[in-house]
Amino acid sequence: MSIPALALPGQPLGPADKYAPGQGTHIQHNALHASILGPVLEAKPTKRAAAPGATTTSSLPALSVSRPTANGSSAYASFGAASILPEVDSVVMARVTRLTQRQATVEILVVGETVCREGFQGIIRREDVRATEKDRVKIGDMFRVGDIVRGIIISLGDQSSYYMSTATNEMGVVMATSEAGNQMYPISWKEFRDSKTGATESRKVAKPF
Repeated sequence: MSIPALALPGQPLGPADKYAPGQGTHIQHNALHASILGPVLEAKPTKRAAAPGATTTSSLPALSVSRPTANGSSAYASFGAASILPEVDSVVMARVTRLTQRQATVEILVVGETVCREGFQGIIRREDVRATEKDRVKIGDMFRVGDIVRGIIISLGDQSSYYMSTATNEMGVVMATSEAGNQMYPISWKEFRDSKTGATESRKVAKPF
């Protein structure tokens, strides 16, 4: 498995027995995963303090994902960030910003493998969340504000929003934070679990790559 140059939230980066976790990553199922969007950096094994007056050397290179810089500019701007418009059938990554009973409003951050310089507004309507039992979908059980969602553009919509769908197994929530503020991991197609408290929360979960 090769290390990706640019990681999406939830994307596997490499086995935990070959790489140490760095900033912007977490371990899940014995593998390192990206916790945020950004370029992947590999650091060679370095000496680190183990106790006062002693040092130890890690035998594993560390993988990290860069965060935005303090001035608000993006640290991954040189990794393909561009002015790109979503098109029908484009696979996108988006952050949920608002929920109503009928739809979820999102900010589209990535189109294909290209990071957008500016976010685009998208809408996931209740009937576009999943392929079955559409009339029983409750938006609040499928998404939460702050979730990172993988979806596909199904319509250019109106002048202000693109219409997205998560109605296939590969589409849905790829990264979620619990009500307690902890990182969660998927345990089924409809649930995430809090990594610290063990509590579960419902989501429309995306099948991993």
